[in-house]
Amino acid sequence: MRKEENEIDEPVRLNKFISHNSNYSRREADKIIEEGKVTINTKTVTNLATKVTSTDIVKIGKRLIKEDKNRMYTVIIYNKPKGELVTKKDPQGRRVIFDSLDSKYKHFMPIGRLDYASEGLILLTDDVVVANKLMHSNLERVYKIKVDGKIHPKVEEAMLHGLELEDATNGAHEKSKIKSMTFEPFVAYQILTNGDNFSKIKVGITQGKNRELRRFFAHFGLEVMDLKRFEFGGISLNNLPTGKSRYLTRDEYRDLRHFVNHTDLNDIKSNNKDNININKDDKYDEDDIDSDYINKDYD
Repeated sequence: MRKEENEIDEPVRLNKFISHNSNYSRREADKIIEEGKVTINTKTVTNLATKVTSTDIVKIGKRLIKEDKNRMYTVIIYNKPKGELVTKKDPQGRRVIFDSLDSKYKHFMPIGRLDYASEGLILLTDDVVVANKLMHSNLERVYKIKVDGKIHPKVEEAMLHGLELEDATNGAHEKSKIKSMTFEPFVAYQILTNGDNFSKIKVGITQGKNRELRRFFAHFGLEVMDLKRFEFGGISLNNLPTGKSRYLTRDEYRDLRHFVNHTDLNDIKSNNKDNININKDDKYDEDDIDSDYINKDYD
């Protein structure tokens, strides 16, 4: 199933090789490399730019790190509560999702983000290729949102036809460097309640840009009071309690494998240039995602 993802026909970064074939994240792999705990062909290496091939013998201490061609990736669903950050650690000491998740998931990578005040479905995986393909896909994300006003016709027109803003800073994090933003037409929307004091709406979008929905509604003077993601690419929370996680079902894995095996990452990137570029402020390379990438708020 994953021959092309695990075979090393060309040299790859040492930290990538280690993270793909062990429980170390790339950040953790970098640390043990710098500490001189990794050898290649019996020679200690400390250069983080070192690359390896399929013929190299890589060890961490006395432990041989073998390329695992049959390794199956794992994906879990976490129902994030409000008041948690989707990151490994927070310099300010705020609670992060890994404080709630079982320690066996410490090396997993979040697929996209929900900001501190948002809640709902977060997918996490131990496979960088799966993370890349899902994060930059056009798979539908479904949310329920509560805003502090009425959904008027101009809002509906923008949901139907899209919106391009030179100034999309309303609704953004105060430290965000992202100013302009293009909003694709929503896949679908359903106004559940529409009142002068507040409205509730269910929306489906195909992107996951930095605070995209908060910025969109803020443009029309509507503050997002509550935001919950219920679904990502057909994978749903169902009855998963807040703060709990679960593995994918057999059917969900089947659909995911079909998507991963029939999707080329280069095609995703070429078709989603805006979505890729919007993430440059995150200080990570889409080809080199690590589970410790810097904290930023999304969706």
